[in-house]
Amino acid sequence: MSYLPAATPKCVEERGAVTLRIEAQEKNLGELTVRRILPAKERRQVGPFVFFDHMGPAEFPPGEGINVRPHPHIGLATVTYLFAGRILHRDSLGCVQAICAGAVNLMTAGRGIVHSERAGDDLDRTARLHGIQTWMALPAGKEEMDPDFRHYAASELPDLVIDGVNVRVIMGEAYDQCSPVICHSPTLYLECRMPAGTRLSLPECHAELGVYVVDGNVRIADEAYEGGVLAIAGKGVRLQLHAAEDSRLMVIGGDAVGKRHVWWNFVASSRERIEQAKSDWREGRFDKVPGDDEFIPLPD
Repeated sequence: MSYLPAATPKCVEERGAVTLRIEAQEKNLGELTVRRILPAKERRQVGPFVFFDHMGPAEFPPGEGINVRPHPHIGLATVTYLFAGRILHRDSLGCVQAICAGAVNLMTAGRGIVHSERAGDDLDRTARLHGIQTWMALPAGKEEMDPDFRHYAASELPDLVIDGVNVRVIMGEAYDQCSPVICHSPTLYLECRMPAGTRLSLPECHAELGVYVVDGNVRIADEAYEGGVLAIAGKGVRLQLHAAEDSRLMVIGGDAVGKRHVWWNFVASSRERIEQAKSDWREGRFDKVPGDDEFIPLPD
C-alpha cells in the first residue's frame, strides 16, 4: 500500500537563498476548495510541519457552510488559523470551541483523538471562510502522549509592526516576542501582512524554514513568489522579503522531527502504528465526539 498522497503539488528546484519552490494544487473537499502545499512528493516536511492546507477564500449562502464529520487523528498536533469566518470544533475530549479570525485552535492528537469541524453561528447569513490548517508531527517520545485541546484568543498572540509590516507570532519566538501557544518541538509560525513596497528580514534560522504566499506578490532574491507558492529557504539563510504589492504570507519552520508516514488523518513514525490506527477506527475503538454521532468511514 502506498503511503504517499494521491495528489501532490508540483515542485521546481531553484538555486540561491531559496532551494525549492512548491506550487499548491487545488483539491475539492466538497463544500470548499483548498490549496494543498504539503506534503509534496519532493518535500514532505518543513520542520515539524507535515501538512499545509490553504482553505478558501470561500463564500457560503445562508444555511450552508463547512461540514466535516467526526474523524480520527494520531501522532500530530493540528493548528487552525483563520483570516475570516468561523468554525465550530467538537472533540472526543468533550471540548466545544468556536474559532474566529486571528485566534488559534491547537489540538494535540497524541495516541488518538476524534473531532468534527462544522459551520459556526453564521448560518443565518452569507458567510466567508478563509484560513490555514496545518499539521505538525509530534517528536519522538510524544507521539503517544495524551490527547489535548487548547484555544488561544487573538488578543493573546504577539502582534507587532516591523518597518511597516504587521507580524503576528502564532507559534515560537521571533523579533523578541514569544507566543503562548504550546510547541511540542522547536517551531516557528508567523503571519506577515506586507503593504506594497515594504521589506522584511526574517529571523535568522538554522532549522528548516518556508515562506508561503497567501496572496499578493513577494520578491525573494530577485525572484517573484505569488499567491499559492511556498519558498523553501536554504539552511542558515536569512531571507529578505520585498512586497511588490500588498501581500499576506505565512512563515513556517523549526527543527526536523525525522521521517513520518502520513496516511489519511494519521501521522506516525512507523507504518505498523498507522495500520493499528486504521483497525481501531474501523472497529470503533476510538472515543466518540459527545453530541455528534456522525463519522467519516475509513477510506478504501
